[in-house]
Amino acid sequence: MEIDPNQDYLSKSEIRQLQNECFLSHLKYTYSHAKHYRDKLDKCGITLEDISSLDDLTKIPVTTKEEIETNNLDFQAVSPRSVVEYVTTSGTLGNPISIALTLEDQKRLTWNEKRSLNMCGITADDVIQITTTLDKRFMAGIAYYLGATALGAAVIRSGIGDPDFQLDNIRRFQPTVLIAVPSFAYKFGNYLLSKGIDPKSTSIRKIVCIGEPIKDTSFAPNTLNQKLMEIWDVQLYSTYASTEMATAFTECEAGQGGHLLPELIHVELLDDQNQPVADGEVGEVTVTPFGIEGMPLLRYKTGDLARLHTETCSCGRNTSRLGPVEGRKGQMIKWKGTTLFPQQIENVLNHISEIDNYIIELSLDDLGLDLLKVILPDHLERNVLDQAQRLLQQSLRVNPILEQNTAAYIASEILPKGSRKPRRFVDKRQLAN
Repeated sequence: MEIDPNQDYLSKSEIRQLQNECFLSHLKYTYSHAKHYRDKLDKCGITLEDISSLDDLTKIPVTTKEEIETNNLDFQAVSPRSVVEYVTTSGTLGNPISIALTLEDQKRLTWNEKRSLNMCGITADDVIQITTTLDKRFMAGIAYYLGATALGAAVIRSGIGDPDFQLDNIRRFQPTVLIAVPSFAYKFGNYLLSKGIDPKSTSIRKIVCIGEPIKDTSFAPNTLNQKLMEIWDVQLYSTYASTEMATAFTECEAGQGGHLLPELIHVELLDDQNQPVADGEVGEVTVTPFGIEGMPLLRYKTGDLARLHTETCSCGRNTSRLGPVEGRKGQMIKWKGTTLFPQQIENVLNHISEIDNYIIELSLDDLGLDLLKVILPDHLERNVLDQAQRLLQQSLRVNPILEQNTAAYIASEILPKGSRKPRRFVDKRQLAN
């Protein structure tokens, strides 16, 4: 499919009409082919005639991650013969979920990422270095590859880690775009500096950032963003996606949140009672992806907390935009009477230039209460630890326990053996039960 330059500039009423058509087609397919949803809607006494538009979407119960874990095969809507690939989620908030893709699902994934990269102004003239894994049943890596090649861009599948290999690719092929986790791009930039190479002198002109926010809630650059710009001085683009939704929310050049792709997904932000939050308020990102054959979903609660922006973007698009993830419901921490999220701690630590690596560890104490630790490299001096403690207290009004360990230990926790993407938050509460 060719990208229609006008399709992103539909009016709000045209977008709503398109979404209604896509939703009703998706609902009919899901009810007809996915046993879990057929049983669920029948049990609730809901018929297809009861749902005439997206206005009726709230009649349908939400879908949780636990449901999919427990009834995984009942969510699958095709026979094994129709499956061309199996992928799994990363398991950030629990056990990985298995998802079967059909050939049409792969085509849809290609279209999604082609649209997303185009949103960043990437064209067939670009050379894209993908620094995420393309194996280990990881959907994102293959999505970037499929979308980039469909766009006509050249691709370098460099994979995760190994800065020497990343540098060799830059020297050989002169990529113009990096697709990378921001913290890795920052570490890689520092590696180049240690080799006497100025990242600003390389061929890289854009970094598509995945997995970590680079903006605050007002879309101002956060500390990680500022550090990246100091080293690279390139255009940075935020994206948000998950394996379950098989769709990305990607920033345009205005940098004011990830744009909805209206033909591929509908998004709601819900409170703890599964009711829509008020405009501009934080809610749980809940999605209904359209046009998926293998494992279609209705009102899937992702566990991510964010804000939705519905006013027209300065780029002229009328599609809704999703702000940065502000927390994850499964990562909520209760510490000395205060509720906080790992992202809040990361925002503080990223302000301290001497801290180049850390993990946030949550376990249970002898009373079964949350025990929060921040583990920092053992080479840091006492004054840096004191600064971290002071800033954490000022920002969070509570103090996590600060410990030190070796760089090797911290690296092994950030990227455990067999892991597909780095993590800063390590939740050991379940291990204690």
